[in-house]
Amino acid sequence: MDAGLEKIVVAETVLSDVQGAEGRLIIRGLEVEALARDFSFEQTAQHLWTGFFDGEPTQAALGKARVAAFERLKPDFARLAKLPEVEGLRAALALAPDGHDLASAVDLAATTAVASGAIALLKAGAAPLAPDASAGHGADLLRMIRGETPSPEEARALDAYLVTVSDHGLNASTFVARCVASTRAGLGSAVIAALSALKGPLHGGAPGPVLDMLDGIGTAEKAEGWIRNALDRGERLMGFGHRVYRTRDPRADVLKRVVETLPASSGRLALAQQLEGRILQRLAAEKPDRKLDTNVEYYTAILLEALGAPRGLFTCLFACGRVTGWIAHAREQLSTNRLVRPASTYVGPRPRLAA
Repeated sequence: MDAGLEKIVVAETVLSDVQGAEGRLIIRGLEVEALARDFSFEQTAQHLWTGFFDGEPTQAALGKARVAAFERLKPDFARLAKLPEVEGLRAALALAPDGHDLASAVDLAATTAVASGAIALLKAGAAPLAPDASAGHGADLLRMIRGETPSPEEARALDAYLVTVSDHGLNASTFVARCVASTRAGLGSAVIAALSALKGPLHGGAPGPVLDMLDGIGTAEKAEGWIRNALDRGERLMGFGHRVYRTRDPRADVLKRVVETLPASSGRLALAQQLEGRILQRLAAEKPDRKLDTNVEYYTAILLEALGAPRGLFTCLFACGRVTGWIAHAREQLSTNRLVRPASTYVGPRPRLAA
């Protein structure tokens, strides 16, 4: 038995290969670094969904779907505003179609973005901004979050983030999506289940605590004492360590290069870079038997803050990128025509034999 299923192979996939020992992530034949550099959100969805649908998710189709999602959700905006961000997104997805086709997939990607933008502005006391069907998906998402048109550099930065987190092997949320898809439930059901797994604090879809940690440290001069005290209390240093990677998470370097292009990140980035080295040194000294390095959460937090996204929305934005991977895995699982049904070993009491 393997309680965490780490050594159990449950699927063959064409979608992504996480090479933990080498610190590599290959997404459908491309290194994540190349994908983030060269692909938009729309191109990444096309890349991941190739062969699973008739047709492809074009920019025009996604733009039209965002407009339709906005109109569908409009009567429920007030209700969504009262819920925590992830709960609001989950409620919004429950109103989306639950089919298996390309139109359903595009609608789910659009709904995730529109709901996230609406929730952000509602929480800030502003009215949701209607989508711009002619804009790129990442640019329009950032516009709907902030209520203003982003610069090309900002839009490209968010696009790079969405692409970087689009898929990552059989993590908990993706595995859940495949389990649900194997029952022949619709793509909407699979995405909602995946989002429900993503909200769990052990998944890693909420990099907001990284900023809380940086706020708590304050300055580089206070770092040593803060880090030592945190480790003495048995606390986890947010943004470091990963279940799979035994070296640096390649996505951390991708996002670090992206955030360096954003002027708004300069002060926070400088502090984060100073603290990163000190934290890694301390972790190596305190936990020599564990290989703890920087993970994707660390620079995700810096990036999303620099783009003006509120911390409470970070998990929703992760879902805006990962929804393409969830859908691809759901379709891939469905194509196997096999219900996921693992075995278990019974260790409970046995009935007494009759005398």
